[in-house]
Amino acid sequence: MTLIQRKSKRLAVIVVVAMVIVAAVVLTWWWYNLSPAGRVDALAKIRRCIVFGLLSGGVYALLALGFTLIYGVAEVVNMAHGALYMLGAYMFYAFSWKYLQLDPLPALFLAVIVVAFIGMITYMLFIHPVIEDVVAVMVVTVGVTLIFQQLILLNFGKSDITVTLPFSELEYILGVPVTRLQILALVTSLSLISMLWIFIRKSKIGRAMRAVAQDRETAMLMGINTERLYMLTMAISASFAALAGILIAAQQVAEPRMWTVPLTMSFAIVILGGLGSIKGSLVGAFIIGYAEKFVTIGTGMWNLEGVASLTVMVLVLLFRPAGLFGKRLEVER
Repeated sequence: MTLIQRKSKRLAVIVVVAMVIVAAVVLTWWWYNLSPAGRVDALAKIRRCIVFGLLSGGVYALLALGFTLIYGVAEVVNMAHGALYMLGAYMFYAFSWKYLQLDPLPALFLAVIVVAFIGMITYMLFIHPVIEDVVAVMVVTVGVTLIFQQLILLNFGKSDITVTLPFSELEYILGVPVTRLQILALVTSLSLISMLWIFIRKSKIGRAMRAVAQDRETAMLMGINTERLYMLTMAISASFAALAGILIAAQQVAEPRMWTVPLTMSFAIVILGGLGSIKGSLVGAFIIGYAEKFVTIGTGMWNLEGVASLTVMVLVLLFRPAGLFGKRLEVER
């Protein structure tokens, strides 16, 4: 690890610790100004923030990881990431209810595979021809997103749809009621993130991804097929987005403009953690998840959810312009 990398890591730790200290001071001051009845209510809110922040952060990490992976390997800012998230929810609905009436688990696997294939096609037809121009890639993928949205409107209409998964039974964590589906979503997200980390660190393809991320030309001279690797990376990215779309839509609803919030969320998380940094995306996802829940549950104003995540991102970037980790895939340890 170079001196610059050590300083970068130290600064990221300092920023996170400073945020925790400030939050602790504010909470302590707030606590001592509460009445006994207010403290009971506050404890209940804090427990809800802890539990729901953890649950949200896990699924946010799965969503953001796909976005940061394709950037870290191919330097592609994929503005269609939110659309792939949306397609995951609608493909699952189509396979489990509208067309094929499959059981939930086969429908989920089929939806993820189909969206991964769509991601590969999107790369081949739209991204690959303009991959050397970052602005062109962003413009083209925005256009692809609008195409996908119109296709969804034509096939499913503009009304909200309900995406149903089993495991609706309630469990209690720290006295807070949550569904088994929410717990399953967290466990699934963390398991896939761990598997991806091991895959990138230990497998031959993962080492090739890091080599291409570090120096594309040298990797090509060594015989690595970069285009095939980019397509594989896009497939993984799309599958993560699709699975996140299914898991989140099953807890809420699906609608044709649902791609906007996850795209904004992905941007906030990966910029907060550092573009192309897997560890940064994981840490950033949980920071955003907890920030949202503490603001919305603490104030009762649920429309502040998006504002909270963007505010945290801006505050961190004021002190750490490259994000918390500020390093790309190839130099992470």
